[in-house]
Amino acid sequence: MKGVFLHGNRDIRVEHRDDPSIVEPTDAIIRLSATCICGSDLWPYRAESQSGLPAPMGHEYVGVVEAVGSEVRTIRPGQFVVGSFFASDNTCEICRSGYQSACIHRIGMGGIGTQAELARIPLADGTLVATDELPDPSMVPSLLAASDVLGTGWFAAQAAEVGPGKTVVVVGDGAVGQLGVLAANQMGAERIIMMSRHPSRQELARSFGATDIVTERGDEGIHVIREMTGGLGAQSVIEAVGTRESMSQAIGSCRAGGHVGFVGLTHGDVSGGQLFGSHVHLHGGPAPVRRFLPELIDLIFAGDIDPGVVFDLTVPLDDAAAGYDAMDSRQAIKTMLTV
Repeated sequence: MKGVFLHGNRDIRVEHRDDPSIVEPTDAIIRLSATCICGSDLWPYRAESQSGLPAPMGHEYVGVVEAVGSEVRTIRPGQFVVGSFFASDNTCEICRSGYQSACIHRIGMGGIGTQAELARIPLADGTLVATDELPDPSMVPSLLAASDVLGTGWFAAQAAEVGPGKTVVVVGDGAVGQLGVLAANQMGAERIIMMSRHPSRQELARSFGATDIVTERGDEGIHVIREMTGGLGAQSVIEAVGTRESMSQAIGSCRAGGHVGFVGLTHGDVSGGQLFGSHVHLHGGPAPVRRFLPELIDLIFAGDIDPGVVFDLTVPLDDAAAGYDAMDSRQAIKTMLTV
């Protein structure tokens, strides 16, 4: 089969690799209908965090089950399934508390690489959620979004305690931030402020429910947010970038007693003084996407949300290098790879 590999700094290649096979009796093999490039894939792509090259790429996936191991009970061949970027058993105590991304048996899908034609999915019963019927092809982008960026944006909004009547600030206008806006809108936020300097991304955020746009950044951006919120700051802030500057901006935009939901992996130290003096609640980390998949799939099938529009570039798997380049140069928000 074909699969995407990273060979070095901005060196993406599509190569032939062995077809996956059942390794553990709890595995499933799926034929991907679509996969995509994540903003987090850009960190190793830019040589900011690399190891074990050449490395298979990808951790977002939807597809049709081709085979299952002897101990798989709830997933069967022929089903269309959505998974998440961590395989989980969904039965351990941590999973049952809603944090499947911290499952005691978790397996990172990035190490398997789902930017490929086929993929082995460990812990299939706990990881995969099957749709009731085969989806119309037009729904595949939205279901693919649910496997990571939608579930991550949803978790960020929940972690930020978004709810009716609240003001929400979203730091980060990439795919996760955009779908954080969608999630905040679905959760009844009264005001959703997107911090963005890019007109096309501002327009997308407004289509998802953003009520205000702030173009300023850093201390200036914090000052604008404070002015917009009567000097107090927002009750809820979503941090969806993963830099020291974005985390500082998120904390500074939040009022005392407010909540910051962070789903960007912060690169660089956060000021202890700012954190200590902020009186904000911080909650986040790798999103437990599996917790939300049944609800998100239902919302997509009902037509209540259309997160798939976040894919503003679609290319064949063979052109994955072009998809990476487009996201790296900010010509695309998120690239879908057709298989």
